[in-house]
Amino acid sequence: MLPEISLGLWQNFGDDRPLTTQRAILRRAFDLGITHFDLANNYGGLAPAETLRADNSPYGSAEINFGRVMREDLRPYRDELIISTKAGYDMWPGPYGDHGSRKYLLASLDQSLGRMGLDYVDIFYSHRFDPDTPLEETMGALDSAVRSGKALYAGISSYSAERTVEAASILRRLGTPLLIHQPSYSMLNRWIEGGLLDVLEREGIGCIAFSPLAQGVLTGKYLGGVPTGSRASLDGSLSSDQISDRVLAHVRALAAIAEARGQSLAQLALSWALRDPRVTSVLIGASSVAQLEENLAAAGHSDFTEEELSAIDRDAVDAGINIWAASSAH
Repeated sequence: MLPEISLGLWQNFGDDRPLTTQRAILRRAFDLGITHFDLANNYGGLAPAETLRADNSPYGSAEINFGRVMREDLRPYRDELIISTKAGYDMWPGPYGDHGSRKYLLASLDQSLGRMGLDYVDIFYSHRFDPDTPLEETMGALDSAVRSGKALYAGISSYSAERTVEAASILRRLGTPLLIHQPSYSMLNRWIEGGLLDVLEREGIGCIAFSPLAQGVLTGKYLGGVPTGSRASLDGSLSSDQISDRVLAHVRALAAIAEARGQSLAQLALSWALRDPRVTSVLIGASSVAQLEENLAAAGHSDFTEEELSAIDRDAVDAGINIWAASSAH
């Protein structure tokens, strides 16, 4: 029972953005029906969760900033909110601040609760599969988090279909169901259609898709070149050389389909990702209230004709931008 569109705080909620802007986005999101806010332990650093740490905006800053807005604005509505966090990527130096060990996950959860000023999170995720830690240990940590009352539900992110089956089986034996899977998914990154969605349906696990706008490529912002200050211009989680002429040709064709539907390209991308009933929710980011409002207009418009879907399929092709593929390759 998540909203069709949820708000993720991976980007735009660190110390590099004014807290007043963050507060305005979060408050407006809740007023417009977004009840789910998605975080992770290291969100907020200028470097993305999957690359090197940026010292000028420390890991954890998104949780700290969200915690302040929670304390000052959203506290009366805690029981109307789903708040999630994760652990699995680089968080602190040393061998116990990364990947999937019990020590890392449970220590990280305690730290996340402290930064956000919460007694519990609604969903706690294993952020990625760890080939060097037994899956029983990682899932056992999620089970412990739920049994301790520090999380209400357990989730995984970027696990392959095969590992998802194994994780669900382990958690079922432990008595803590695997509630939800968070994979990357967009018109330019369709890997979950190769078996994962079938597994989720069969296992009764929800799917919440992150990066449905392909890190901004499906907003159309790069059709005229790489704007200064954009994600690709910073060569972090999205590099300028990933936005090739071939990819942009497909994006232009998709933009024409969106226009014919009376939607922006971003709205089309979100509606398309929600077309499959197995997709519970899509996670968007937002750098402004106006951007948030535009994207939320996609909710409730995921009906497509067969002709539209066929046209989209011709240009909804893999663009080589799935930077999380390594996790789901195991």
